[in-house]
Amino acid sequence: MTVLKNLHQELSRFRLRLVAAALFVLFCFGLLLARLLFLQITQHDALLERAETNRVSVVPIVPNRGLIVDRNGVVLASNYSAYTLEITPSKVPDLEQTIDRLSAVIDIQQRDRRRFKRLMEESKNFESLPIRTKLTDAEVARFAAQRFRFPGVDIKARLFRSYPLGETGSHLLGYIGRINQAEKKAMDDWSEEDVANYRGTEYIGKLGLEQAYERELHGQTGFEEMETSAGGRAVRRLRNRPPTPGNTLHLSVDIKLQALVERLFGERRGALVAIDPRNGEVLAFVSKPSFDPNLFVDGIDADSWRDLNENIDKPLLNRALRGTYPPGSTFKPYMAMAALNTGKRSPSLVIQDNLNFSFGGRVFGSAEGDRAGPKDMRLAIVTSSNVYFYTLANEMGVDLIHDQLEPFGFGRKTEIDLQGEVSGLLPSTEWKRRAYKRPEQQKWFAGETISLGIGQGYNSFTMLQLATAVSTLSSGGERYRPRLVREIEDVVKHTERRTASDALSPLGLRPADVDVIRNAMHDVTLEGTSRAVFMGAPYASAGKTGTAQAIGLRAGQTYSSIKADERKRDHSLYIAFAPYQSPKIALALIVENAGYGSTSAAPIARRVFDYVLEGQYPSEDDIAKTQLGQTTAPIGQSRRAADVPLLPGMAASDPAGAASGVPPSAGAASGSAPGATSSAAPNMAPTATPTPRTAVPSRAPASAPPSPNRGASR
Repeated sequence: MTVLKNLHQELSRFRLRLVAAALFVLFCFGLLLARLLFLQITQHDALLERAETNRVSVVPIVPNRGLIVDRNGVVLASNYSAYTLEITPSKVPDLEQTIDRLSAVIDIQQRDRRRFKRLMEESKNFESLPIRTKLTDAEVARFAAQRFRFPGVDIKARLFRSYPLGETGSHLLGYIGRINQAEKKAMDDWSEEDVANYRGTEYIGKLGLEQAYERELHGQTGFEEMETSAGGRAVRRLRNRPPTPGNTLHLSVDIKLQALVERLFGERRGALVAIDPRNGEVLAFVSKPSFDPNLFVDGIDADSWRDLNENIDKPLLNRALRGTYPPGSTFKPYMAMAALNTGKRSPSLVIQDNLNFSFGGRVFGSAEGDRAGPKDMRLAIVTSSNVYFYTLANEMGVDLIHDQLEPFGFGRKTEIDLQGEVSGLLPSTEWKRRAYKRPEQQKWFAGETISLGIGQGYNSFTMLQLATAVSTLSSGGERYRPRLVREIEDVVKHTERRTASDALSPLGLRPADVDVIRNAMHDVTLEGTSRAVFMGAPYASAGKTGTAQAIGLRAGQTYSSIKADERKRDHSLYIAFAPYQSPKIALALIVENAGYGSTSAAPIARRVFDYVLEGQYPSEDDIAKTQLGQTTAPIGQSRRAADVPLLPGMAASDPAGAASGVPPSAGAASGSAPGATSSAAPNMAPTATPTPRTAVPSRAPASAPPSPNRGASR
């Protein structure tokens, strides 16, 4: 039986299906169109950038780091390029096996492996890391012949920092090192522009001027845009912007003077800071012992680091900036100045010095060799009378001493253009309340004030602070913020920018009072404790010796009982300025555990003045004996400073030994100083008029002052 279909119904169903299919197709096309519009309009810029990134590789070009030169153009820090063997860990399937195979081609020591492992821990695994640096031409050729065997390994040319003079001025210059994780984290707070400028940079200043002037020395990073294939192979260069080299720092320091002072210290520990009181420029900034900053440039090895870090002499400690010491008798001129300024003493007031001062049941003594008798202010400074200043401290009190001496720079940072300066300690009752927790410790006792008068007790200052203070005193109260960098040179524009040696508000010292102190300090060199050192000097100077206790004495203990231990002996200090009438140089120095200031510290100051004011360089015999503390006035035939090489073994006409400091095996061009001159001129004091503008040493500041039963003097 035949079933008749309802054609009308079937046609309706077909039409419905056709409409549904058409709507589905239209919906799909709508989705495609919407996606196309989204990609072509909304996401156009992002996708174009991604496509360009896949096609174009932007490679940062690290700039040449700026040079550092002394006031006479002698290069102290420069650059040279050398080949390095580098591995990209992410591209190497078996790292240890690859390094083992590489060692058969190029010499790779265990220290190289240890350094590479440390770099891997600090870096991302896709970064290219050096396994060997400073390859010779022969090593480069050997690897190039077998390069196909080592995927992920390549030879690159890198810039290396060089310090041509080695240990000379190391604490002043500092060094550079690889950027660590802490420094990378600190960069998160930088502006985008600054972060971009450090792309590709792997080294940064760590200490000294390298750290303080990092932004000036770094320069501006350049870039290259390279078109690459799908496999990442460079096809052609699209465009580039060359890097801008870092600026050159012109220092106020005379490196030949710096090297001379470091030689005069010999194997002894100590520090010296010399300043031009007319403008605050630092002429010498010495800390002994020193270290070789070249050890850090390529990553210091474990053995060298252990030798430096565990050395009992602490060669990494910048004693001029961070070493704090009791000033001893070098503090007495400032105590006298405070007495005059406050009216506590007149210059003519006579105090009977019986060599002992009793207070609160304790006896405060004088140094061996002191003479009893009546003493006015001048004679008290000349003979370094302890009793005179014991009584003065007692009359003034700790807070008045603090308020009068702080303006000279004691107990606060000088704000020199270096980082890491410590403030030292000039005590007060308020300081003691803040420093101690227990109420019985917070109370200031009158007996603690007595030792302050002779620069002992809680007093603890850096040589930079002492040098700044004597500079202020020598100029009658004119003050300048000490500076190490005189000019910053833009090597591209060939322009120089003078750095401000900021003039601070002068102290309101009465000229008559200043003359009293200056005259007394001048008499110290004529009839006082440093007369033998400055005998026959062709110029007039002023100074004050100091001998400071390195440790406190226990009850019943005598100084002679501890002299056998060299590190427990007194420190030797000297402050001075010259010429007496119109000072061009003021200095402060300490020789640790060397005894009286007149026997160890003052002789170094004499030779510094001879160099600066007379252009005279001591004889080799004189240098050798000064290193042992066995000289007073210079011995032997002095030489013209201009005729003496910067360092022993150099020619006098080649002061830096080759300014670039390129190792013979580097086989690459080096940096050079624009306009570098030959030798340092002996009379380096500027002729222009002034322009306005914790680690611890062997004696660390103690929680309580040294015992006052033996007075430091001389």
